[in-house]
Amino acid sequence: MKSKIFFIAGIFLIFFSTALYAASEDRIVAVVNDDVITLSELETALKPVMKRIETIPDEEKRKEVTAQARIAVMNQLIDRMLLDQEAAKLKVVVTDEEVDRTLQDLLKNKGISVEKFRETLAAEGATLDEYKDEIRRSRIKGKVIDKTVKSKVSVGEEEIGEYYAKHRDEYEGKEANRIQQILLVKPKDADEGVYKTLRAQAEGILEKLKDGESFDLMVDTHSQGPAAGSGGDLGFVEKGMMFPKVDTVAFSLKRGEISDVIESPVGFHIIKIIDRRGAGIKPVEEVRGEIIWKIGNEKVQKKFEEWLKELREKSFVEIRL
Repeated sequence: MKSKIFFIAGIFLIFFSTALYAASEDRIVAVVNDDVITLSELETALKPVMKRIETIPDEEKRKEVTAQARIAVMNQLIDRMLLDQEAAKLKVVVTDEEVDRTLQDLLKNKGISVEKFRETLAAEGATLDEYKDEIRRSRIKGKVIDKTVKSKVSVGEEEIGEYYAKHRDEYEGKEANRIQQILLVKPKDADEGVYKTLRAQAEGILEKLKDGESFDLMVDTHSQGPAAGSGGDLGFVEKGMMFPKVDTVAFSLKRGEISDVIESPVGFHIIKIIDRRGAGIKPVEEVRGEIIWKIGNEKVQKKFEEWLKELREKSFVEIRL
């Protein structure tokens, strides 16, 4: 009888110690008010970033960039959690119907089916549910901005005039193209093998575009660099302002045309000409709406960043990395 009791107790200790070990592995790495961020959540958020970092050949540089990435991603998770908490207080809700409707509109604009989009995401190591979660978060952020920041932002007549005067060169006689770009960035100090892999990837994207794949979708799923978050839209770029090879190709294309793969010092580019403009001055009345949008957008973004910073300062945040 005693041996049976000892056996049961031993089994219990094994399971208990295993549970403790698992718990210690998935430890808390940050406390944000009444919520926590775990190590597994941080590692999951880091995965897409690590895929790029792993291409860095120098081990010391790779370690340095990894440490910086962990801190940056941690701060993103904290800001996201603060935003979620504030959204709950403001009773901000994004329904499944809203998410599905946004996704359907997106797919319609891109001219792609759900199945094809799911395949594209899978090739990138992502799922449709993860993409929907990003849509939901974007919608939540937008609604929070509407409730906390947007109503406090206005654009006056003087600001419109000042902006027009300051940026007059954007609206007068210089040849410029509005360019949409897919950019694969070359890692610093990358070897020839990495270059060949990136070029092959760029050529593969170009083949998909030639087969009728949506340029917008290829930007969303592949493009890197500062413009990737805005759909690859570089805005109007004047002649002579880009890398020589890119510039030469850009101003040889017609509206709607897509380039071949172009190599520059920063990486591999594929560009599409959205619009063109030549000589002639646009009157302020013609560009008034564009100016209001630009000023308003900058103000809203700045106000939101200030609001989020204040929210973080008055919240309890403890990082345990």
